[in-house]
Amino acid sequence: MRRVVAMIEAGEPCLALATQLHAVERAVAEAKRALIHDHIDHCLSEGHGPDMAEIKALTKLL
Repeated sequence: MRRVVAMIEAGEPCLALATQLHAVERAVAEAKRALIHDHIDHCLSEGHGPDMAEIKALTKLL
């Protein structure tokens, strides 16, 4: 995010800012997806019986 602020302060063109923000959004989305998939895998492999309500709620966030 510091890079975006620096770009704004430097007067970078809107397209460059939008491109950088798009890259940030994709990185956050990928991190979220990896976290959710890992959590679901962990829940299913624990053998405790998965909390299906939680898994259903998590999949809506993907």
